[in-house]
Amino acid sequence: MPEVEKISRPARTFLPDDFAVTGWPALKPYFDELLERKIDSVNTLRKWFTDRSELEAVIAEDLGWRYINMTRYTDHEEYSKAYQHFVETIQPEIAPVSDRLNRKVAESPFLNELEKETGFDILVRNLKKDIELYRDENVPLFTEISLEQQKYNQLSGAMSVEVNGKELTLQQASVLLMETDRALREDVYKKIAARRLQDKEALDALFTKLVTLRHQVAVNAGFVNFRDYMFKALGRFDYTPQDCFDFHHSVQTQVVPLLNELAGERQQTLGVDVLKPWDKAVDPQGRKPLKAFTDGKDLTEKTIECFKRIDPYLGQCLNIMRNMGHLDLESRKGKAPGGYNYPLAEIGVPFIFMNATTTLRDMVTMMHEGGHAVHNFLTRNLELNDFKSTPSEVAELASMSMELISMDHWDVFFSDADELKRAKREHLEDIIETLPWVATIDKFQHWIYENPNHTETARKASWNTIFSAFTDSVTDWQGLEGNRDYLWQKQLHLYEVPFYYIEYGMAQLGAIAVWRNYRNNPPAGLTGYMEALKLGYLKSIPEIYKAAGIRFDFSAGYISELIAFVTDELKRLG
Repeated sequence: MPEVEKISRPARTFLPDDFAVTGWPALKPYFDELLERKIDSVNTLRKWFTDRSELEAVIAEDLGWRYINMTRYTDHEEYSKAYQHFVETIQPEIAPVSDRLNRKVAESPFLNELEKETGFDILVRNLKKDIELYRDENVPLFTEISLEQQKYNQLSGAMSVEVNGKELTLQQASVLLMETDRALREDVYKKIAARRLQDKEALDALFTKLVTLRHQVAVNAGFVNFRDYMFKALGRFDYTPQDCFDFHHSVQTQVVPLLNELAGERQQTLGVDVLKPWDKAVDPQGRKPLKAFTDGKDLTEKTIECFKRIDPYLGQCLNIMRNMGHLDLESRKGKAPGGYNYPLAEIGVPFIFMNATTTLRDMVTMMHEGGHAVHNFLTRNLELNDFKSTPSEVAELASMSMELISMDHWDVFFSDADELKRAKREHLEDIIETLPWVATIDKFQHWIYENPNHTETARKASWNTIFSAFTDSVTDWQGLEGNRDYLWQKQLHLYEVPFYYIEYGMAQLGAIAVWRNYRNNPPAGLTGYMEALKLGYLKSIPEIYKAAGIRFDFSAGYISELIAFVTDELKRLG
């Protein structure tokens, strides 16, 4: 199969090929046409869905580029204004018309016939859910929430510290926490913490405002709290808040003891009287930090090679993104924190945004976002945009599985056998640390929105109680209590995508199971993984997991079984 260099946007059949989203007046005629169109058969109903999908894909991609540009350059006012223009003047007009479109099609006598087809049953279920949730009075609240959330990126993107006379982003400075010089690590840790704490009041006030606005949205829609509203809004048809609480309990009983064990081993190997937060990233044997690549170009080339070795198709996906300029990987001042893979709905070629320096964690992040990207490629030819919009529990399965599947080919990044072994070990230990952190953030969110009128003092107390339940008991926080009180503020999900975090835990378990299948039979394991991803949102979450040959299960027994597999792999690495 010849390599494809670039992908072109598919030909439009509803909108003109040269149509661009300039504002609501340009979009309105197309929404009006859909509202007024006569639907007199299953075929005309299908065509109606196809045209609506095309319109929504064009709009989603336009918003995508506005968001991408805004996060790439938080200090460029024109990009912020372009995003704000969409949020303030286009989104509020679309929301009520979309509700009218939903109601129009829900009343169609032909919908039952279409609903019998694979994928349309899921689509109609979500459509009816959206009708149930929609309230006119929430439209301006969503606008206000979007604009407030933008402030988090602006505050975080402006954060930097000076180390040895050089200005560094917090991501760049955090790399120094891997240095073997303990005094340097302590100095850098305290500088990063102090810089974050400079904005703690502003971030606290911003979060309080977001909680208040979100609670009002929930009340307007007839819910007791925003948690219950979001479970409905996120389409969590396959599990409940109680399942999340069961997950928290399972992690606390099955994983936290292992976390204590690893922390105790770290303290002993380092030979320190007390283990401090700045001792958590350094190699306990005193070896220099692993350097997985030199710069963004090197990271890109090595990732493409790594993916090609798994399957040539996977490498081709990343190569297309490189050729189309859909990668922005290196950390720099003025760039928003974090990393993401943004699906671009019309062209079907996503954009990866990262803050890479040179670390193993950066490399793993690229594997993660690359997994998301492959998922987008595998679903890009599905009939409707809704079919491609997979739930987070599946999207994160794609990314986290890729982290583990790719491990067999990490010699692309680490030619030295000892470094390769060390990289694998560090990543597996990181998984053991990730599950408790996911439980911490998720349980904190449940408390936040079950108690929407809480004070900032109560929030701090609740955070510390929850944090202490899921962290190791070895690390000493004496004298650093102020830093610990506000650790949650670095988690952008709390500000920008509330309740989107438990998915990482569920998908992490799924990814371990996918990896176990892959280790037992690489061709069959990879096929199961890719076939599951190709389903997009044509099936329910448990059905998609089943297609991958795994279970959608977060019971204590299942977690114990999967963690045992990880610990066996750690022992095998030595």
